Amino acid sequence: MSLKSERRGIHVDQSELLCKKGCGYYGNPAWQGFCSKCWREEYQKARQKQIQEDWELAERLQREEEEAFASSQSSQGAQSLTFSKFEEKKTNEKTRKVTTVKKFFSASSRVGSKKAEIQEAKAPSPSINRQTSIETDRVSKEFIEFLKTFHKTGQEIYKQTKMFLETMHYKRELSIEEQSECTQDFYQSVAEKMQTRGKVPPEKVEKIMDQIEKYIMTRLYKYVFCPETTDDEKKDLAIQKRIRALHWVTPQMLCVPVNEEIPEVSDMVVKAITDIIEMDSKRVPRDKLACITRCSKHIFNAIKITKNEPASADDFLPTLIYIVLKGNPPRLQSNIQYITRFCNPSRLMTGEDGYYFTNLCCAVAFIEKLDAQSLNLSQEDFDRYMSGQTSPRKQEPESWSPDACLGVKQMYKNLDLLSQLNERQERIMSEAKKLEKDLIDWTDGIAKEVQDIVEKYPLEIKPTTQPLAAIDSENVENDKLPPPLQPQVYAG
Repeated sequence: MSLKSERRGIHVDQSELLCKKGCGYYGNPAWQGFCSKCWREEYQKARQKQIQEDWELAERLQREEEEAFASSQSSQGAQSLTFSKFEEKKTNEKTRKVTTVKKFFSASSRVGSKKAEIQEAKAPSPSINRQTSIETDRVSKEFIEFLKTFHKTGQEIYKQTKMFLETMHYKRELSIEEQSECTQDFYQSVAEKMQTRGKVPPEKVEKIMDQIEKYIMTRLYKYVFCPETTDDEKKDLAIQKRIRALHWVTPQMLCVPVNEEIPEVSDMVVKAITDIIEMDSKRVPRDKLACITRCSKHIFNAIKITKNEPASADDFLPTLIYIVLKGNPPRLQSNIQYITRFCNPSRLMTGEDGYYFTNLCCAVAFIEKLDAQSLNLSQEDFDRYMSGQTSPRKQEPESWSPDACLGVKQMYKNLDLLSQLNERQERIMSEAKKLEKDLIDWTDGIAKEVQDIVEKYPLEIKPTTQPLAAIDSENVENDKLPPPLQPQVYAG
C-alpha cells in the first residue's frame, strides 16, 4: 500500500500549502488558497470591479428615471398643476436616491480623504483617554523604550502609530474585513517608509514591525477579536461540537506515528496540547503564532523519539490533527480568523510560523470534512461512533515496559473489561428487543388467526321452539319415558 493511500486522505502534498498563484509564499484556506499579498490583490480587483458595476448600474437607473420623467412631462402636460407638482416631487425624490447610491458606491466614500483622516485623528478619543489596563500600559512603555533606540525614525513611527489608532477608533463601524484591510495597509506603509526613507535594514524592520503589531493589537484586541458582526462565534461552537463528537478517534485510525506509552513522548503530547490551548489567552497575533509553533515543535520531537529518526511532513499533519482533536482548543476558528486578519503578513507568507499556521488551517479543514472513508471505517460503524451508541475497542498494548506504572496497566485492563461488558450489554439489549418484537408479532398473529376463523365461521345461536321440561316434572306428553327409579329395600 502506498503512503498516500495508507493515510486515507490525510496526506497533503507540500506544494498544496503554497499560494495557488505560484508566488512561492504559503497560502491559506481562509484566503481561498492565496497568500496574503495575492489575496489582497485579488480582493482589490474584485472590489474595484464591483464598484464599477454598481456605478454603471446607478448611472443607468438615473438615465432611465430622467427619460421616464421627460416622457411623463410630454404626455401629461395638460394635467392639473397640483398633479404635476406631485410628479415632479416624486421624480426629484427618486433622483436624490439614485445620487445617494452613486455616492455610496464611489471610491471616495469608501476611502476617506487624507484631510478627513487627519481631522479625525486630531479629535480626542475616549477609548485612548480611558484608564488602560495593566497589560496595555506595560506594552506601551515597552514600545516607547524600544523606539528610543531609533531616535528620529522611532519618533516618526510612534507618531504614525498613534494616528493609526485614533483613525481606527472612528472606523469601528466598518466591517471587520475593511478594518483588516486598513491594518494591513498600515503595516505595508510603515515597512516601506522604513526601507525607503529611513534606510533601516530588513532584519531591524522585522523587529520593529513585531513591536508595532504588539502595540496596536493589544489596544485593538477587544474590538476586533470575534466581533459580533461576524459569524466567528457560530463557527467556534460548530467546530467544538464537531471535535467533541469525534472524541472516539484513536491514533491508529489517523496513522499517528506517536507512542504515548513512552514517558518522554507522553510529556511532549501534553505540552503540545497545552500550547495549542494557551493560544486563546494571547492577545497579539505573533504570540498566538508562537504558541502554534511551540506546539508543532513538540509534535516533531514526539515523532522523532517514537521513530528514532527525524520526523517527516507526512507524519506531522496527522499528528497535529490528533492533537487538535484531543485538546479541542477554545475559540479555534476565532483565533485563526484573528491571526489571518491582523497578523503581520510577512509572518504568514514565509518562515516556520507561516508553515505551521498553514498546516493548522489544513488540520481544521480536515476535521470539518472527516468521514468514514478518511478513517478506513464502514459507514455503519462511523455513524454508531458519532451517535455515541458505542466506542471503538481500545487495543491492548502488546508489551509493557518494566518500569510502567501498575496503575496504568490496571486502568487499561479495566477499560478493556468495561468495553467488553458494554458490548455484551448491547447484545443483550438487542436480543431483548428482538424477543419483544417476536412476542408482539406472535400475539398479533394469533389474534388475527382467531379473528379470521370467527369471521369465516360465525357463531349462530338459534332460539328453542319448545321449552324444555325438567326430568322429574309431570310431563304427560312424554309417556314413553321410563318411570323414575324407586328405592328398594333388601332384607339382609
